[in-house]
Amino acid sequence: MADLPDVPTLLDAAVTALGGSRREGQTAMADAVASAVDQREHLVVQAGTGTGKSLAYLVPAVRHAMDQKSTVVVSTATIALQNQLIDRDLPRLAGALSSLLPREPAFAVLKGRRNYLCRNRLQTAGEEAEDTELFDPRQLSSLGRQVARLHEWAEETVTGDRDELVPGVSDLAWRQVSVGANECMGARICPFGQECFAEFAREATQGVDVVVTNHAMLSIDMSQGRHILPEHNTIVIDEAHELVDRATSVATGSLSERVVNSAAKRAARLVEPGISERLTECADGLALMFTESPDGRLDHIDEALANAVAATRDAASGCVTAIGPSPGELDPDGASDRRLALAALGEVHDTAVRVLESYEPALRDRTEVVWLTKSPGRQPTLNVAPLAVGGLLREKLFGDRTVVLTSATLTLGGSFTSLAHQWGLGREVAQEAAERAAAGGPGDDPDGTSGTAGPDGDDDGPHRAAGEPRWRALDVGSPFEHARSGILYVATHLPPPGRDGLAPSYLDEIAELIEAADGRTLGLFSSMRAAQQASDELRDRLDQPILCQGEDSTGQLVRRFTEDERACLFGTLSLWQGVDVPGPSLSLVVVDRIPFPRPDDPLASARQRAVAAHGGNGFLSVAATHAALLLAQGTGRLLRSTEDRGVIAVLDPRLATARYGGFLRASLPPYWGTTDPEVARSALRRLSQQADPAPAAG
Repeated sequence: MADLPDVPTLLDAAVTALGGSRREGQTAMADAVASAVDQREHLVVQAGTGTGKSLAYLVPAVRHAMDQKSTVVVSTATIALQNQLIDRDLPRLAGALSSLLPREPAFAVLKGRRNYLCRNRLQTAGEEAEDTELFDPRQLSSLGRQVARLHEWAEETVTGDRDELVPGVSDLAWRQVSVGANECMGARICPFGQECFAEFAREATQGVDVVVTNHAMLSIDMSQGRHILPEHNTIVIDEAHELVDRATSVATGSLSERVVNSAAKRAARLVEPGISERLTECADGLALMFTESPDGRLDHIDEALANAVAATRDAASGCVTAIGPSPGELDPDGASDRRLALAALGEVHDTAVRVLESYEPALRDRTEVVWLTKSPGRQPTLNVAPLAVGGLLREKLFGDRTVVLTSATLTLGGSFTSLAHQWGLGREVAQEAAERAAAGGPGDDPDGTSGTAGPDGDDDGPHRAAGEPRWRALDVGSPFEHARSGILYVATHLPPPGRDGLAPSYLDEIAELIEAADGRTLGLFSSMRAAQQASDELRDRLDQPILCQGEDSTGQLVRRFTEDERACLFGTLSLWQGVDVPGPSLSLVVVDRIPFPRPDDPLASARQRAVAAHGGNGFLSVAATHAALLLAQGTGRLLRSTEDRGVIAVLDPRLATARYGGFLRASLPPYWGTTDPEVARSALRRLSQQADPAPAAG
C-alpha cells in the first residue's frame, strides 16, 4: 500500500487526536522503530517515563501491518499492562487513525489457555480434591461457593477471560475450571470444542494488525516452536527488562509431594492400581528426602535424594507406558482424563530427568541450577531452572523475525551491554563499526544491511552469519528535567544496613523525612519484614497515616495512598515497579537499602558463580546489575508527570561510598545529588507547603 501516510504524519494525527503534543523523544523512537522494521534490524530503545513510548511503537507497528498485510505482535511484562494496551491505548489509536487509513486498525489480545474458563472442566469442577488444603472444611465450603459462582458466570460471560470476573476467585477455585495447553484434549474431540473460549481468543487473532500478548505467553510460544501466536515477522517487547525473568520462570520445573500425588491420582483412573500406587509411594519418598535435605541451592545431590528422584522418574514413565498410545476414538470424558493424566505425568517425568541430568557436567560447565524451597506452611519443593536463557532467545526469538525491545530502564551503568548479553545479543552495530574503523576496515554502511546480504544479494534479515543477531541501540531520553525536578539524597551519615532489621537510626531518618514531607511517602523496602517493622514502629511516632503492603490488595492500597495526600505507603518488590502516582500525593521515595539479591538466592548466586568461573566479574554482572535495574525502577516512581517534584532518599550509604556505587548511580536518571539531610528535608518542607513547587538545589 504505497499510498499509506508516513509514520510522522500518522503519529502527529494520533497525538493530536488524543489531546497531546509532539515530543522529541517520541518522534525519534517512532522513526527508529519504522526504520528497524523496514530494514529488518533489531532495535533496543530506552524511552524514559513520559516519552509516550506506547504510541511510538504502536503507530509504526500498525502502518507496517497494513502495508505488509501481516500481523505485529506486542508483548508486555504482565497481563495488567496487556489489558491497558487492549482496553485503552489501542482503541483510542484505532479511532484516531481510522480516517487516514484504508480501514480502522484491528487488534486482539491473546493470553495463555489457563486464563480462560474451560467449559469441559467446569462439568467436574470441585469434585477433585487435589490439594491438601481441601481437607480443611472451611476451604471446601469456600471452594464450593466459588465454583457455584463460576457456573453462573459461565452462562453470562462472552470471553471466559478470568480478568473479567469481578470480584475474582482464588487460584484454587480457578484451577478447577481451567486447563493448561498440555492438558487440553483439543477442540476436535472436546464436547465443548465449538464453544471454547480459548479457541475463540485464538481465532480472534487471525488477520488482525496487532496482537497483544505477554512475556510468559511469548516464552511458551518460543518453547513450543511458535504454535500459539499467529504468524508474524515483527514483534515489539515492551517492559523488556522483565523478559529474562519471565522466560526463566516459564522454563522452571518443580517437584513436590502435591505435584507427584496429583499426577498419581490422575493416572489411577486409567491404569492398574499397583502402577499408580508406585508413583504415590514415590511422592511419600520425596517428601521424606526433602525433610532431610538442606534448604537452598543444591550443588551436589546425595545418593538418597537422587534415588528418590530417579524412582519418581521411573514411576511416572511406567504410568505413561501403562496408559499407552491413544486407542482412537474416545468418549469425551475418557479423552479429557487421558490428556490431563499424560500432561501431569509428563511434567513430573521431565522435571525429574532435568534434575538428574543437571548434575552430570562438572560444576563450572552446568547449564541448570537445582534448589530446594522450604517455606513455613508450604510443602517443600525441588526446583530446576536454566542458568541463562540467552541461547533460547537468540535461537527462538531473534532468529527469523524483527524484534524491537523497549523500556524506561535498559541502560545499566550507562550501557545497554548487560541486558543485551542476557537476551543473547552480541555487540551492537555501532560498536562493531567503531571497532572496524579503528582497525582500518570499512565503517558502518548507511542502510544498515552490512553483513546481512547473502551471495545472491538478498537480505537475509537480522540473523548474522556468525550466529549473533544484529541490533542497534537508541536512548531517546525523557521529557523530565531530572536535575530540576528531583533530588537524590544518599544518607552517608548512616551505618551500612545490617541483617537484623532496620536500625533505630534508619527509623529516625525515615520519620524525619516523612514529617518534613507531611506524608506523601512511598517506602520501598528490601524485605516485607523491614516494611512491616517500619510500619509498626512509625505508626506510634507519626501523625501521618501509614499503609503497608499485605494489609489489603495492592490496588486498593495504591488507591487510598493516591486519594489521601498525607498518607504513606510501605511495601516491597511489586511496589518497586507497579506504582504510578503522579501529582502531590507522592513527593518522597524512601529506599532502605540497595536491592541486591539475597546472598542465598539460588539462581542469582549460581549465575554469579558461573560468570566468575569463566573469568568474569560475577558480582558486577549479576548482583549489581540486578540491583541497578530495581533501583532505577524504584526511584522512577517519583516523577510520573512533568509537573512532579520531590526527593529520593536512599538510606544505604554504600550508594555513595562503595566502589560499585558509581555503576549504580550511572543507571539512574541525572537527579541533583546531595548527602546533606537538611537539604533534603528543606526541599520536602517547601513542597509540602506549596511555597516553592521546584526543590532548589541547595
